[in-house]
Amino acid sequence: MRKILFALLVLGLIASSCGSKKKAARKRDAKKHRTVRVDPKHERKQDENTGKRDNKAKNGRFNPMTISSTEEYIEIFAPIAQDEMREFGIPASITLAQGILESGSGRGGLTLKTNNHFGIKCHRGWTGGTAYHDDDEKGECFRKYDHPMTSYRDHSLFLTSRSRYASLFDLREDDYEGWAKGLRKAGYATDRRYPQKLIALIERYHLYEYDEQVLSASGRKKRHQNKREKTHIVRRGDTLYSISKRYNTTVESLKRTNRLRSNTIAVGQELKIR
Repeated sequence: MRKILFALLVLGLIASSCGSKKKAARKRDAKKHRTVRVDPKHERKQDENTGKRDNKAKNGRFNPMTISSTEEYIEIFAPIAQDEMREFGIPASITLAQGILESGSGRGGLTLKTNNHFGIKCHRGWTGGTAYHDDDEKGECFRKYDHPMTSYRDHSLFLTSRSRYASLFDLREDDYEGWAKGLRKAGYATDRRYPQKLIALIERYHLYEYDEQVLSASGRKKRHQNKREKTHIVRRGDTLYSISKRYNTTVESLKRTNRLRSNTIAVGQELKIR
């Protein structure tokens, strides 16, 4: 009898030991593989959140403006247009009128998704943001900007860097009628009534007053009234060579006339042209 009890006790101990080892092994296996077993619902939730963060990061720098009226548009962008006039010589009235017309006073569909206030298309060499919009043709490529102010600066660079607009800078800076007609003639817009629309906006909202403020403050208005005196105000990007080509003269002639000892010129400098 004792032998039988002893044998049962030994078998019980062996079984208990094996069970503990199996449980321990299962625990180790579960711990080992815990990091690779993911609840599918949790995984989908993580993917959705990641997608939201990615979209926010991509669009984080895009800052469209909410504008309620043309008057508010003018109030916001008139100082910017005047700054561009001081640096590049483009009438603030023209810049504002184009901005109002092309952007629908900042409320147009293209402007709201691109911050493009001047309807400037991508063109060859553009490396910035882009968006596609139906215009003269379906699905045309337009430039996209982080902020409307960048659109204003690009408008100035666009006009000053293309030779087809060079003749506009021979006009007085307060000659908004000449600028409006010149833009259409140079191919800025296909609308035949583009000049009339710009002029109407300038006169309706008295945008020419912003030109007068810039010219009066800088003393340039008086000089513009003397049509016989041909001068050039140096703008950003100008060189003596580019100026000489614009006025059909030579670099040496410009240097002699203006008593320049080198080819260095500064923005805002007045050069006499002969």
